Amino acid sequence: MPELSIDRRGYSDPEALVSTEWVAQHLDDPSIRLVESNEDPLVYPSGHVPGAVEIDWTRDLNDQVVRDYVGGEAFAGLCGRLGIGPETTVVFYGDKNNWWAAYAFWVFQLFGHTRARLMDGGRLKWQKEGRSLTREVPSPEPVAYPQADRDDRRIRAFRREVLEHVRGEGPLIDVRSPEEYSGERLHMPDYPNEGALRGGHIPGAASVPWAKAVDPELGTFKSADALRAIYEGEAGLTPDDDVVVYCRIGERSSHTWFVLTHLLGYGKVRNYDGSWTEWGNLVGVPVEK
Repeated sequence: MPELSIDRRGYSDPEALVSTEWVAQHLDDPSIRLVESNEDPLVYPSGHVPGAVEIDWTRDLNDQVVRDYVGGEAFAGLCGRLGIGPETTVVFYGDKNNWWAAYAFWVFQLFGHTRARLMDGGRLKWQKEGRSLTREVPSPEPVAYPQADRDDRRIRAFRREVLEHVRGEGPLIDVRSPEEYSGERLHMPDYPNEGALRGGHIPGAASVPWAKAVDPELGTFKSADALRAIYEGEAGLTPDDDVVVYCRIGERSSHTWFVLTHLLGYGKVRNYDGSWTEWGNLVGVPVEK
């Protein structure tokens, strides 16, 4: 079956995604900044989409002392150094079917940078199509980016809020692997089994592994109808729900947050980025297996 174009998949916000073909046609567009964000820091130096800059999730987006994101001054400095102005459209892509690209996209929303897109399929699709990669690291002309306070209220959940959500029997989606959800593992399969003292899941959470949302061959997002069958038909969500999503450290759940918010049009979805590394180490919180 031929691949459906993005505008034919029924998404609530189709402009949140761009195709690899669109990116190839806009490589020299000065209003666009391509950003690669990966789990593996060795991927970008090995070859990236021409003109793409790198945002490293640990170095650039996270505070180096406190477990939290950078503040407004550091974010403005990062954008300015990368040639990203407030009117720049930032297109994120990366490895792992856009885990970290979605995470970077989500962090940019905390600072109100809504001119942001994901490249559908990420590195996987770009490479499978035989498109060019380069090791040349661009040096964008620095620009001024206005400092803005980070707003955590709308799309981010903290442990206190999650506890209240559990007590109120609000819907939660655990996007980790089935083995992590059951408590059999404390980390993803094929990774070191570490990160929490207790295994299991937050009480009441439905298990919907993040990868259900994508085509495993190309890494592209499934159609809106297919996504609704997963999140509404199987997990029982409705678009009016107040939903909390989580994983182990917040990157896989950023991917699911993007699906629910931008592809299905859910109005209130919060990412609990403390996720299982926090919940599984907290004293006195409820855990189910």
